[in-house]
Amino acid sequence: MKVPLLDLKAQYNSIREEILKVTQEVYESQYFILGPKVEALEKEIAQYCSSKHAIGVSSGTDALLISIVAADIGHEDLVITTPYTFFATAGSIGRTGAVPVFVDIDPDTYNISTSGIENTVNGMTSDQSSKLKAIMPVQLYGQCADMDPILKIAEKHDLVVIEDAAQAIGAEYKGKRAGSIGDFGCFSFFPSKNLGAFGDGGIVTTNSDELYEKLKILRVHGSYPKYYHKIIGGNFRLDALQAAIVSVKLKHLDGWTAARQRNANRYRELFASAGLDNIKLPVESQGRHIYNQFVISVPKKRDDLRLFLQEAKIGTEVYYPVPMHLQECFSYLNYKKGDFPVSEHAASHTLALPIYPELTEDQQAYVVKKIKEFYLN
Repeated sequence: MKVPLLDLKAQYNSIREEILKVTQEVYESQYFILGPKVEALEKEIAQYCSSKHAIGVSSGTDALLISIVAADIGHEDLVITTPYTFFATAGSIGRTGAVPVFVDIDPDTYNISTSGIENTVNGMTSDQSSKLKAIMPVQLYGQCADMDPILKIAEKHDLVVIEDAAQAIGAEYKGKRAGSIGDFGCFSFFPSKNLGAFGDGGIVTTNSDELYEKLKILRVHGSYPKYYHKIIGGNFRLDALQAAIVSVKLKHLDGWTAARQRNANRYRELFASAGLDNIKLPVESQGRHIYNQFVISVPKKRDDLRLFLQEAKIGTEVYYPVPMHLQECFSYLNYKKGDFPVSEHAASHTLALPIYPELTEDQQAYVVKKIKEFYLN
């Protein structure tokens, strides 16, 4: 049996006619960048995320970057974030000349440790404190970080909160949607995301009228009115074609999320029935988990297990094999191995299993059967 990590063709087949209709509308209009399709999606995403505003941008990475710039964060400013994340989180900080300050993660959710943030802030020198400008929590794998303590720390120290919610559209924390909690919410429409485009795309949410207006200007090279530049921006525009496709998919998102949640619950039943008690399954602790990924932690031989599953035609992925503090490009930060042991343990012990909505019961049973075969036979 073949079980891919993700099957986008199955999703496309279910919405093919809707997609062809809206893309044809874009072709006929010859309006390819920004415009009515982007404006419509912005309103829909703002409503879905319970945010006042949404600004379509060119990618999830650019959503982070433009938010940092809009917050006036730059050269030698400090931004607290997690080392256990996709590169764009820390990379967007570094690209502005700011400095990422890493804090280890919670061992259950893999999200940034709130006690770790507090200890880091309290341990800073007066010079470091004066340069600290923001906290960038990552709502990892589809579950929000523990945001209340983060907001409390941010308020106490006058810090901006930028949610990296690239994997978490529709996730909730105490009834609040991801992207509506901090000053900025940054989302990705990369094709493999729960809500994916047919290429790159992203969006920023905010409840601030002032930040919304600034983001709109930054998105078009800092130009307002056209050809007049008071600030330096960039080309962060969202294509109309991608917006039209995402708008179609958004109507199906809650149904797809429910299917992912059912698959997650079925995995739990299958692992329990298989007696695989030594494998740690995802922990739901912060409200609505949308399962962008289903990540297990195994006690040993993670890489051997992955190879075994690959030979059985089961797709898996390692998110993320090298934490940010050990990446060569961040060597100037002078972190070393052992500085963030929870992140390092996750990097060497976790494995993402297929969780996409169209996954069948037989496919899931096959995945767990093969994992049991590897460990218990």
